[in-house]
Amino acid sequence: MRIGIIGAGSIGSTIGKLWIDAGHDVRFASRHPDDLQPLVARLGPHASAGMPADAAKFGEVVMIAVPLRAVPDLAREIGSALAGKVLLDTNYAYPRRDGDIGDDAKRHPGGSSAWAAARFPGARWVKAFNSVYYKTLSNEAHRKGDQLGIPLAGDDKDALDTAARLVRHAGFDPVPVGALARGRDFEPDTPLYNTGMSGSELRKRV
Repeated sequence: MRIGIIGAGSIGSTIGKLWIDAGHDVRFASRHPDDLQPLVARLGPHASAGMPADAAKFGEVVMIAVPLRAVPDLAREIGSALAGKVLLDTNYAYPRRDGDIGDDAKRHPGGSSAWAAARFPGARWVKAFNSVYYKTLSNEAHRKGDQLGIPLAGDDKDALDTAARLVRHAGFDPVPVGALARGRDFEPDTPLYNTGMSGSELRKRV
């Protein structure tokens, strides 16, 4: 599968590597794609780099892994290119980082992902990979026994199924919790955030 990842920081590069290891083609995106060449060289021929618009066009699935404060500008720049595509949202509202945008998103009745999804009409939005520290993702992928659980929330069943498949390919146990608004249940300051729970443990809590 071709996957575009917009934002190649800790989460984007960690998950991207796991997908490349599973045989997917990944295009990482930044406004300064030349800065991503060391990452691309390290990850091999299934990795490439470009601008956000390049990743949006390239990916059958696109993951957004940028701070929430960057979402409105990103939506204006590439929102139309993502219509109809499965979009994985790794974000959460953090007002200390995101300022007034973070406050607005945190107050949204559907949570920060519903706030963000409203800016990308037609995108098939799934909240994923936002609740676990990137070092835990790196260290615990494909562990034996009860795998690390990754909660998912979305309103599109087929998009959720695609997200779940990619979670498995990355080496984790997908735990769909329901509609996109349920993403509020695994944001910061909730019992499910950054706990490192296994999939079976998560299922008992959602």
